[in-house]
Amino acid sequence: MSTLLLLVLMLLVLVALLVAGALAYLAHRWPAVVAPLTLALVGVTVVVTVVGVIVSR
Repeated sequence: MSTLLLLVLMLLVLVALLVAGALAYLAHRWPAVVAPLTLALVGVTVVVTVVGVIVSR
């Protein structure tokens, strides 16, 4: 793997963690929306799916 690809993947992982944290905070702040862990896992799943599609190209 090239260095650029590794840096892009690291950036995508950091963005995925940021999105998961933001979704967990949102669910923690307003618990009636959904359970925090479930919401965070759904967010990470979406980001990982998008990253998988990008990497497979």
